[in-house]
Amino acid sequence: MDVLRLAAALIAASAFLGLPGLAAAQNAGAGPMAPQAPKTIGKPQQPHLVPSMIVLSARSAKLGGQKLVLEGIAPSAIVFADRPVRSAGHALTAHLLEEWHSTAADSFAKDPPNATVSVLNKTKGEVVDAVVVLKSPKLEGDRLTFDVDILEGTLAGGDGAVSVFIDIINLPLARRTSQRSAWYAGAQ
Repeated sequence: MDVLRLAAALIAASAFLGLPGLAAAQNAGAGPMAPQAPKTIGKPQQPHLVPSMIVLSARSAKLGGQKLVLEGIAPSAIVFADRPVRSAGHALTAHLLEEWHSTAADSFAKDPPNATVSVLNKTKGEVVDAVVVLKSPKLEGDRLTFDVDILEGTLAGGDGAVSVFIDIINLPLARRTSQRSAWYAGAQ
């Protein structure tokens, strides 16, 4: 009985350690496994860029003078496209901010985007909005500050969570952020 236990223990140990000889393989003569093709879900298509929107999220926002200060900025932004593509994904906030620091002709430094800043008023359960032009971002820890031109609205009374909806990122030219984002395709 002890011999059987010892044999079983040796076989189990050799299988665990991957030692040949003591452990029996089901396909001993087949050699190494051939790599399998990745599983495809849906219809594969050539990658292409589509007009997309960016949404930044933060814990709070203050708009005063020519500054927008977002406290508790999320480390990634949501990027999404509507019909007919219906795709969404994430881009690192730090990558997104590089759009303002580029010397390229299509950079946000040369053509700053418009954005709607929406802030929750916790007491009333309402949202206050302001439309701004976003310029010269500065990220320090989880605080993101933009120089802004205020086009309309105010954030007075806004004391809750913030969403910043940034204008289309792929027009007129493809942006660097769109090429560095993680995208998930939706239904066609």
